Amino acid sequence: MRPDGWYLTEDVDDFLVRAGDFLRSRPGLHVMPLTWAARLRARGAEAYGTEAPVFGVLEQAGEVHATFYRLPPRALVPTPLTPQQADALAAHLVALGHSLPSVSADHDTATAFAEAWQRHTGATPKLRDTRLCLYRLGTLTPPEPLPAGRGRVLGEQDLEQVMFWCGEFAKAVGEVVSMDADSWASTRFADKRYTLWETPDGTPVSIAGMNPMIGGQVQVDIVYTPAQLRGRGYAGAVTAEVSRAALAAGARDVVLFADQSNPTSNALYQRLGYRKLTDWSAYDFSSAAPA
Repeated sequence: MRPDGWYLTEDVDDFLVRAGDFLRSRPGLHVMPLTWAARLRARGAEAYGTEAPVFGVLEQAGEVHATFYRLPPRALVPTPLTPQQADALAAHLVALGHSLPSVSADHDTATAFAEAWQRHTGATPKLRDTRLCLYRLGTLTPPEPLPAGRGRVLGEQDLEQVMFWCGEFAKAVGEVVSMDADSWASTRFADKRYTLWETPDGTPVSIAGMNPMIGGQVQVDIVYTPAQLRGRGYAGAVTAEVSRAALAAGARDVVLFADQSNPTSNALYQRLGYRKLTDWSAYDFSSAAPA
Protein backbone atom coordinates (compact mmCIF):
# COMPACT_ATOMS: atom_id res chain seq x y z
CA MET A 1 0.00 0.00 0.00
CA ARG A 2 1.36 3.40 -0.97
CA PRO A 3 1.08 6.34 1.50
CA ASP A 4 -1.38 8.03 -0.87
CA GLY A 5 -3.72 5.06 -0.56
CA TRP A 6 -3.60 3.76 -4.13
CA TYR A 7 -3.06 0.02 -4.45
CA LEU A 8 -2.21 -1.26 -7.95
CA THR A 9 -2.45 -4.80 -9.27
CA GLU A 10 -2.48 -6.68 -12.57
CA ASP A 11 -4.66 -9.45 -11.13
CA VAL A 12 -8.38 -9.02 -11.83
CA ASP A 13 -9.33 -11.43 -9.04
CA ASP A 14 -7.22 -9.49 -6.55
CA PHE A 15 -8.92 -6.31 -7.76
CA LEU A 16 -12.40 -7.74 -7.29
CA VAL A 17 -11.60 -9.14 -3.84
CA ARG A 18 -10.57 -5.67 -2.73
CA ALA A 19 -13.12 -3.58 -4.63
CA GLY A 20 -16.00 -5.87 -5.61
CA ASP A 21 -18.35 -4.78 -2.83
CA PHE A 22 -17.59 -1.13 -3.53
CA LEU A 23 -18.28 -1.53 -7.26
CA ARG A 24 -21.53 -3.41 -6.66
CA SER A 25 -22.71 -0.74 -4.19
CA ARG A 26 -23.30 1.70 -7.08
CA PRO A 27 -23.51 -0.57 -10.13
CA GLY A 28 -24.83 2.12 -12.47
CA LEU A 29 -21.92 4.51 -12.03
CA HIS A 30 -19.52 1.56 -11.91
CA VAL A 31 -20.82 -0.22 -15.00
CA MET A 32 -17.52 0.00 -16.90
CA PRO A 33 -15.19 -1.61 -14.32
CA LEU A 34 -17.80 -4.25 -13.49
CA THR A 35 -18.24 -5.10 -17.18
CA TRP A 36 -14.57 -5.23 -18.10
CA ALA A 37 -13.51 -7.10 -14.98
CA ALA A 38 -16.09 -9.75 -15.84
CA ARG A 39 -14.81 -9.94 -19.44
CA LEU A 40 -11.23 -10.34 -18.29
CA ARG A 41 -12.19 -13.09 -15.87
CA ALA A 42 -14.15 -14.90 -18.58
CA ARG A 43 -11.67 -14.59 -21.46
CA GLY A 44 -8.30 -13.79 -19.90
CA ALA A 45 -6.28 -10.61 -20.32
CA GLU A 46 -4.54 -11.95 -23.43
CA ALA A 47 -7.82 -11.62 -25.33
CA TYR A 48 -7.47 -7.83 -25.20
CA GLY A 49 -3.81 -7.25 -25.98
CA THR A 50 -0.25 -8.16 -25.18
CA GLU A 51 0.20 -5.75 -22.26
CA ALA A 52 -1.01 -6.62 -18.79
CA PRO A 53 -4.08 -4.77 -17.48
CA VAL A 54 -3.68 -2.38 -14.57
CA PHE A 55 -6.22 -2.03 -11.76
CA GLY A 56 -6.15 0.51 -8.96
CA VAL A 57 -7.99 0.70 -5.65
CA LEU A 58 -8.04 3.77 -3.40
CA GLU A 59 -8.23 2.49 0.19
CA GLN A 60 -8.41 4.80 3.19
CA ALA A 61 -9.10 3.77 6.78
CA GLY A 62 -9.99 0.28 5.60
CA GLU A 63 -12.61 1.49 3.10
CA VAL A 64 -12.55 1.66 -0.70
CA HIS A 65 -13.25 5.14 -2.03
CA ALA A 66 -12.48 4.80 -5.75
CA THR A 67 -10.99 2.50 -8.39
CA PHE A 68 -9.64 2.59 -11.90
CA TYR A 69 -8.77 0.10 -14.60
CA ARG A 70 -6.78 0.30 -17.79
CA LEU A 71 -6.24 -2.19 -20.63
CA PRO A 72 -3.13 -0.80 -22.39
CA PRO A 73 -2.98 0.86 -24.86
CA ARG A 74 -6.55 1.95 -24.08
CA ALA A 75 -7.75 4.78 -21.85
CA LEU A 76 -7.61 5.06 -18.09
CA VAL A 77 -11.15 4.55 -16.73
CA PRO A 78 -11.63 5.68 -13.11
CA THR A 79 -14.76 5.62 -11.00
CA PRO A 80 -15.93 9.04 -9.71
CA LEU A 81 -13.06 11.00 -8.14
CA THR A 82 -12.85 14.27 -6.28
CA PRO A 83 -10.34 16.79 -7.71
CA GLN A 84 -7.98 15.93 -4.84
CA GLN A 85 -8.24 12.20 -5.55
CA ALA A 86 -7.71 12.82 -9.27
CA ASP A 87 -4.58 14.84 -8.56
CA ALA A 88 -3.18 12.19 -6.23
CA LEU A 89 -3.83 9.48 -8.82
CA ALA A 90 -2.14 11.47 -11.60
CA ALA A 91 0.89 12.11 -9.38
CA HIS A 92 1.04 8.43 -8.39
CA LEU A 93 0.94 7.18 -12.01
CA VAL A 94 3.58 9.69 -13.10
CA ALA A 95 5.86 8.62 -10.24
CA LEU A 96 5.52 5.01 -11.41
CA GLY A 97 6.37 5.97 -15.00
CA HIS A 98 2.96 5.28 -16.51
CA SER A 99 2.00 6.88 -19.82
CA LEU A 100 -1.60 7.50 -20.83
CA PRO A 101 -3.23 8.24 -24.18
CA SER A 102 -6.57 9.28 -22.70
CA VAL A 103 -9.03 9.18 -19.81
CA SER A 104 -12.71 8.18 -19.95
CA ALA A 105 -15.10 8.71 -17.03
CA ASP A 106 -18.05 10.69 -15.78
CA HIS A 107 -17.55 14.25 -17.02
CA ASP A 108 -16.48 15.84 -13.73
CA THR A 109 -13.96 13.07 -13.03
CA ALA A 110 -12.57 13.04 -16.57
CA THR A 111 -12.12 16.82 -16.45
CA ALA A 112 -10.47 16.78 -13.03
CA PHE A 113 -8.07 14.03 -14.04
CA ALA A 114 -7.26 15.65 -17.41
CA GLU A 115 -6.35 18.89 -15.64
CA ALA A 116 -4.25 17.00 -13.08
CA TRP A 117 -2.46 15.01 -15.78
CA GLN A 118 -1.61 18.25 -17.57
CA ARG A 119 -0.20 19.72 -14.36
CA HIS A 120 1.99 16.71 -13.71
CA THR A 121 3.11 15.89 -17.29
CA GLY A 122 2.61 18.97 -19.45
CA ALA A 123 0.41 16.95 -21.82
CA THR A 124 -2.42 18.98 -23.34
CA PRO A 125 -5.87 17.38 -22.90
CA LYS A 126 -8.43 17.60 -25.70
CA LEU A 127 -12.09 16.89 -25.00
CA ARG A 128 -13.53 14.44 -27.54
CA ASP A 129 -16.45 15.64 -29.60
CA THR A 130 -18.48 12.54 -28.76
CA ARG A 131 -19.94 12.86 -25.29
CA LEU A 132 -22.30 10.35 -23.76
CA CYS A 133 -25.12 10.28 -21.26
CA LEU A 134 -25.45 7.30 -18.92
CA TYR A 135 -29.08 6.38 -18.20
CA ARG A 136 -30.69 4.03 -15.67
CA LEU A 137 -34.16 2.58 -16.14
CA GLY A 138 -36.88 3.75 -13.78
CA THR A 139 -40.33 2.41 -14.69
CA LEU A 140 -40.36 0.79 -18.10
CA THR A 141 -42.97 2.39 -20.36
CA PRO A 142 -43.17 0.53 -23.69
CA PRO A 143 -44.20 2.62 -26.70
CA GLU A 144 -47.86 2.69 -27.64
CA PRO A 145 -48.71 1.66 -30.22
CA LEU A 146 -45.90 -0.72 -31.05
CA PRO A 147 -44.91 -0.93 -34.72
CA ALA A 148 -46.15 -3.98 -36.55
CA GLY A 149 -43.92 -6.98 -36.05
CA ARG A 150 -42.22 -8.78 -33.19
CA GLY A 151 -38.96 -9.18 -31.34
CA ARG A 152 -36.88 -12.28 -31.96
CA VAL A 153 -33.94 -13.36 -29.79
CA LEU A 154 -30.93 -14.38 -31.88
CA GLY A 155 -29.03 -17.58 -31.14
CA GLU A 156 -25.80 -19.25 -32.20
CA GLN A 157 -27.36 -20.17 -35.54
CA ASP A 158 -27.75 -16.46 -36.28
CA LEU A 159 -24.05 -15.55 -35.96
CA GLU A 160 -23.72 -14.26 -39.52
CA GLN A 161 -26.69 -11.97 -39.02
CA VAL A 162 -25.40 -10.77 -35.64
CA MET A 163 -21.96 -9.98 -37.10
CA PHE A 164 -23.54 -8.07 -39.97
CA TRP A 165 -25.65 -5.88 -37.69
CA CYS A 166 -22.80 -5.29 -35.24
CA GLY A 167 -20.56 -4.36 -38.14
CA GLU A 168 -23.13 -1.85 -39.35
CA PHE A 169 -23.40 -0.40 -35.86
CA ALA A 170 -19.61 -0.16 -35.54
CA LYS A 171 -19.34 1.69 -38.84
CA ALA A 172 -22.13 4.07 -37.82
CA VAL A 173 -20.33 5.08 -34.60
CA GLY A 174 -16.84 5.11 -36.09
CA GLU A 175 -15.64 2.06 -34.18
CA VAL A 176 -12.87 0.09 -35.88
CA VAL A 177 -13.30 -3.61 -35.26
CA SER A 178 -12.68 -6.81 -37.21
CA MET A 179 -15.94 -8.68 -37.69
CA ASP A 180 -15.56 -12.25 -38.92
CA ALA A 181 -15.97 -15.73 -37.46
CA ASP A 182 -12.29 -16.01 -36.48
CA SER A 183 -12.04 -12.66 -34.66
CA TRP A 184 -15.60 -12.49 -33.33
CA ALA A 185 -14.87 -14.06 -29.94
CA SER A 186 -12.27 -11.39 -29.11
CA THR A 187 -14.60 -8.43 -29.77
CA ARG A 188 -16.69 -6.65 -27.15
CA PHE A 189 -19.78 -7.69 -29.10
CA ALA A 190 -19.41 -11.43 -28.53
CA ASP A 191 -20.74 -11.68 -24.97
CA LYS A 192 -24.10 -10.01 -25.59
CA ARG A 193 -27.56 -11.43 -26.22
CA TYR A 194 -29.23 -9.83 -29.24
CA THR A 195 -32.83 -9.23 -30.16
CA LEU A 196 -34.04 -8.26 -33.63
CA TRP A 197 -37.25 -6.43 -34.35
CA GLU A 198 -38.82 -7.98 -37.44
CA THR A 199 -41.70 -6.74 -39.57
CA PRO A 200 -44.66 -9.13 -40.06
CA ASP A 201 -43.00 -10.58 -43.18
CA GLY A 202 -39.84 -11.42 -41.21
CA THR A 203 -37.67 -8.54 -42.43
CA PRO A 204 -35.15 -7.47 -39.73
CA VAL A 205 -35.30 -3.70 -39.14
CA SER A 206 -33.63 -2.96 -35.79
CA ILE A 207 -31.37 -4.67 -33.27
CA ALA A 208 -30.58 -4.28 -29.58
CA GLY A 209 -28.13 -6.19 -27.42
CA MET A 210 -27.63 -6.58 -23.71
CA ASN A 211 -24.60 -7.58 -21.69
CA PRO A 212 -24.68 -10.45 -19.20
CA MET A 213 -26.02 -9.56 -15.76
CA ILE A 214 -23.27 -8.38 -13.41
CA GLY A 215 -23.93 -7.45 -9.81
CA GLY A 216 -27.69 -7.48 -10.41
CA GLN A 217 -27.35 -5.05 -13.33
CA VAL A 218 -27.76 -5.37 -17.10
CA GLN A 219 -26.39 -2.90 -19.63
CA VAL A 220 -28.34 -2.47 -22.86
CA ASP A 221 -25.70 -2.22 -25.58
CA ILE A 222 -26.08 -1.91 -28.63
CA VAL A 223 -29.16 -0.28 -30.21
CA TYR A 224 -29.11 0.22 -34.00
CA THR A 225 -31.57 0.90 -36.80
CA PRO A 226 -30.42 1.57 -40.39
CA ALA A 227 -30.79 5.24 -41.32
CA GLN A 228 -33.43 4.59 -43.98
CA LEU A 229 -35.66 2.77 -41.45
CA ARG A 230 -35.56 5.28 -38.62
CA GLY A 231 -38.55 7.24 -37.40
CA ARG A 232 -40.91 4.25 -37.51
CA GLY A 233 -40.73 3.16 -33.87
CA TYR A 234 -38.48 0.14 -34.40
CA ALA A 235 -35.69 1.24 -32.05
CA GLY A 236 -38.17 1.99 -29.27
CA ALA A 237 -39.83 -1.38 -29.71
CA VAL A 238 -36.62 -3.42 -29.65
CA THR A 239 -35.14 -1.42 -26.75
CA ALA A 240 -38.31 -1.98 -24.73
CA GLU A 241 -38.10 -5.68 -25.60
CA VAL A 242 -34.55 -6.13 -24.26
CA SER A 243 -35.26 -3.92 -21.24
CA ARG A 244 -38.24 -6.10 -20.37
CA ALA A 245 -36.11 -9.23 -20.84
CA ALA A 246 -33.47 -7.83 -18.48
CA LEU A 247 -36.07 -7.15 -15.80
CA ALA A 248 -37.63 -10.58 -16.31
CA ALA A 249 -34.19 -12.15 -15.80
CA GLY A 250 -34.02 -10.52 -12.37
CA ALA A 251 -32.00 -7.37 -13.05
CA ARG A 252 -32.40 -4.74 -10.32
CA ASP A 253 -30.87 -2.08 -12.55
CA VAL A 254 -30.83 -1.62 -16.33
CA VAL A 255 -28.51 0.99 -17.81
CA LEU A 256 -27.43 2.26 -21.22
CA PHE A 257 -25.28 4.94 -22.84
CA ALA A 258 -26.56 7.44 -25.42
CA ASP A 259 -24.74 9.99 -27.56
CA GLN A 260 -25.60 13.43 -26.19
CA SER A 261 -25.52 14.89 -29.71
CA ASN A 262 -28.46 12.72 -30.78
CA PRO A 263 -31.62 14.31 -29.34
CA THR A 264 -33.84 11.68 -30.98
CA SER A 265 -32.30 8.70 -29.16
CA ASN A 266 -32.08 10.57 -25.84
CA ALA A 267 -35.75 11.53 -26.05
CA LEU A 268 -36.64 7.95 -26.98
CA TYR A 269 -34.89 6.44 -23.95
CA GLN A 270 -36.50 8.98 -21.64
CA ARG A 271 -39.96 8.11 -23.01
CA LEU A 272 -39.21 4.45 -22.26
CA GLY A 273 -38.49 5.33 -18.63
CA TYR A 274 -34.72 5.83 -18.58
CA ARG A 275 -33.40 8.63 -16.35
CA LYS A 276 -29.97 10.28 -16.54
CA LEU A 277 -27.33 9.11 -14.07
CA THR A 278 -24.42 11.21 -15.32
CA ASP A 279 -22.68 12.74 -18.32
CA TRP A 280 -19.70 10.82 -19.66
CA SER A 281 -16.65 12.27 -21.43
CA ALA A 282 -13.19 11.38 -22.68
CA TYR A 283 -10.04 13.46 -23.03
CA ASP A 284 -7.12 12.59 -25.31
CA PHE A 285 -3.61 13.68 -24.27
CA SER A 286 -1.17 15.29 -26.69
CA SER A 287 1.72 13.33 -25.22
CA ALA A 288 1.58 9.85 -23.73
CA ALA A 289 4.85 10.22 -21.85
CA PRO A 290 5.11 11.71 -18.36
CA ALA A 291 7.34 14.78 -18.17
